[in-house]
Amino acid sequence: MNAEIPPDSSSSGVDPVDPQTGKLAAPMGPSAAARVPASSRPDAGPAAPARGGRLLPMILAASMLSAVLASGVTATAVLWADNGSANASPGTTADVTTASAKTPVTIGSTDAVVQVAASTSPAVVTITSQGMAQGFGPFSVPSTGVGSGFIFQSSGLILTNYHVVEGADQLTVTLQDGTELAGTVVATDQAHDLAAVKVAGTDLPTVPLGSSADLKVGQLVVAIGSPLGTFTETVTSGILSGTGRTITVASADSRNGQTLNDLLQTDAAINEGNSGGPLLDAAGQVVGINTAVASSAQGIGFATPIDIAAAVIAQARTATAAPS
Repeated sequence: MNAEIPPDSSSSGVDPVDPQTGKLAAPMGPSAAARVPASSRPDAGPAAPARGGRLLPMILAASMLSAVLASGVTATAVLWADNGSANASPGTTADVTTASAKTPVTIGSTDAVVQVAASTSPAVVTITSQGMAQGFGPFSVPSTGVGSGFIFQSSGLILTNYHVVEGADQLTVTLQDGTELAGTVVATDQAHDLAAVKVAGTDLPTVPLGSSADLKVGQLVVAIGSPLGTFTETVTSGILSGTGRTITVASADSRNGQTLNDLLQTDAAINEGNSGGPLLDAAGQVVGINTAVASSAQGIGFATPIDIAAAVIAQARTATAAPS
């Protein structure tokens, strides 16, 4: 983009004439000598370059800025020009030195989701529960359900939803690498649909627990789980759509409803099988436990805030602590 220099309003380019003497009056605006090319003046020496070679760095900086803007890349370019050549000798070309160039990169939402998925997926598990459902007549049939969970302590403590483990006679926890471990329920908070499961293990991957106290509506959130019990480690993303939501949920085999309060609402895709999986912020910290989805709408899912899970987490740690 070429910059235009506005004309000097104080000089018309024509010398005014004194109406009384008929002689040229004192020139207006730039001096008369200034309008004569320097090379044609008898007292003019060789043309000196711009002080400090400032013109070239300005052109370079403008070119870099144009390139950055045209590329569409979310990045900021910072350029420092060395003014050490301010005393360049007349008739020589001033040296222009770029001291350094730094490019601070702003992480976009896509990059954040990729980083969150890579760092936390190893700690997200699939939980298969098996029990005996009551049937009609003298027979009963096995009932199997699949949900999600995440490891919050490397010794094998997992947080999930209560409805994922409710009524189970047997729990199987599948890690990301396909390892299957037997699980045992060690703490429950049915009022908030939360439960903690223990598996045998050491140095298991974990996901850091964050806080839900200062969440902002509109911020990026990421959900990870096993939707439909088949597509394990599925990653979806969206925004935090609302806080403080109240819903009533009911299981498929029961007419009794349960009211859950203070839930987080998100448009990140949550489906059956995602229950118990983590809802994470852009830093990869758990801010909620995916709990329910509105079946009659699209893009309306709910998660229990992680701060509400503090009690069941403490209960699980106490229950599994080695005796002193």
